[in-house]
Amino acid sequence: MRENIWKYISAILILLLAASSIAVVLLYMQNSELQNYIPSNVTNTVIVEGSINASCNVTAYKLQLDELQRQLDFLKAQLREQNLPEGNTTIAIVPIFGLIDEYTALSIIPVLRDIAGNDSIGGVVLWIESPGGYVGPVREIYATVKKLNLIKPVVAYTGGIAASGGYYIAVGAEEIIADPLAEVGSIGVIYVHYNLQQNYEMNGIKVEVFKTGPYKDMGAEWRGLTEEEKAMITESVDTYFQAFLQAVSSGRGMSLNETKEYATGRTWFAMNVTGSLVDETGDLDYAVKVLGEMLNVTNPRIVIYSGRSSSNFAIFGSTALLLDPRYVDPYLKTG
Repeated sequence: MRENIWKYISAILILLLAASSIAVVLLYMQNSELQNYIPSNVTNTVIVEGSINASCNVTAYKLQLDELQRQLDFLKAQLREQNLPEGNTTIAIVPIFGLIDEYTALSIIPVLRDIAGNDSIGGVVLWIESPGGYVGPVREIYATVKKLNLIKPVVAYTGGIAASGGYYIAVGAEEIIADPLAEVGSIGVIYVHYNLQQNYEMNGIKVEVFKTGPYKDMGAEWRGLTEEEKAMITESVDTYFQAFLQAVSSGRGMSLNETKEYATGRTWFAMNVTGSLVDETGDLDYAVKVLGEMLNVTNPRIVIYSGRSSSNFAIFGSTALLLDPRYVDPYLKTG
């Protein structure tokens, strides 16, 4: 990277930290407001103290957040200018196809990191055709896309489906372009648990478990879940879900309340959610054109990296997934 680039990266990281802190405060205040909400059909007189101050505080925090976002955009532009390639500009097309697991991450992340340090490549079209996958690999790829987008513009494109974890990764890009009939969204988390206890009993199989704690075999297929364990798993699923909501809200420039309107787990045709879940509709060439306009080039060199999907994807045991539910059943494995 060129000289002075780290001072821009440091400044961006500081601003991101400040913006995240304010966003958390706003979320807390919004939740507090919801807890104090009184339905319109309640006839009791309620006196709310301090509501004006609370409203002023929310406004002040929103103004601070807007100012931090403008500063962040400015520094990001400066950082990208430092990384503009000299001579002919190359646009890289990086495919993410199929279900996403650790092997997908192991294949994609090194490519994106290499591109970040390649001075001849000006930007990336991330070609996503995926219904999602495992939480960890999805979040690792998303984080790498976000970092790359700080120094080089990334445009996400899908021609068929970018759902759940696939869409999670897409919101890390600067813009999302999709075929009008591509399916996007499926914002949500699903947890799959096998309960084969009756099957074991019917076949005369007795399982003896030696464990160091009451939860060490939580989620094991040889027994059901206790109510306490169900509550713990629900809390974990909700934590993943809140992270997903925050990623979409930040990446798409929508409030959390707006984001929640699309967080029902379903997908939409891209043409029906233009301006919200996607920026524009078009084909792969149009996505390249949009990126070229960002880079201010008219005839870039195009390099397409080889796409690699996980051929061994399977769902073993109990686990949380960022996966469109239609794709769960075919990949359930019992051993």
